[in-house]
Amino acid sequence: EAADGETGLRLAAEHHPDLITLDILMPGMDGWTVLSTLKADPQLAGIPVILQTMLDDRNMGFALGASEYLTKPIDRKRLASLVKQYVPADSRAPVLVVEDDAATRQLLSRELGRAGWRVTEAANGLLGLEALARERPALVLLDLMMPEMDGFEFLDELRRTHSSAEIPVVVITAMTLTEADRRRLNGGVERVVQKRPLGEETLLAEVRALAGGR
Repeated sequence: EAADGETGLRLAAEHHPDLITLDILMPGMDGWTVLSTLKADPQLAGIPVILQTMLDDRNMGFALGASEYLTKPIDRKRLASLVKQYVPADSRAPVLVVEDDAATRQLLSRELGRAGWRVTEAANGLLGLEALARERPALVLLDLMMPEMDGFEFLDELRRTHSSAEIPVVVITAMTLTEADRRRLNGGVERVVQKRPLGEETLLAEVRALAGGR
């Protein structure tokens, strides 16, 4: 047992448990930071984690249960594993990348293209909705902080017409999400991927996991 995040991480490293149950709302290091640290450690990343919360909000609980962190620069292996998880291998639909930073957008497109996926790009939420209207994607990789229309507004519009089962969304962000931010996501995303300085290998593995076998 551990009463705080720091102790939990130390015990996880010492004992490598078969399962971790993790409270989100803790003093000091919260559950989101603990989860991020666990998933960034190759020795601990494979341990299943069950998230717990006392928040009386069904949608919030769904979002917490489906969220995960990833770092930037993007790790291709984790990006790929995410895509494999949510996009059938025989899907002809594209992956829609909605990201205002040209370098990140090009990196995602290049790595996904090399892995065999067709990619549609959009530099903001409005352009993303236009792309979505032209062709329904198999998966959306969505930045939150963008000009014209940000990721929150894009997600609101998307969920008016398509459920998360129809079009899964992975949020990629450099910002630290507040509780209010997570409530705005309202259970409509499959992952929260945080941009931090790691290698490019991780993001493609994440997308492979999402694209793979449902």
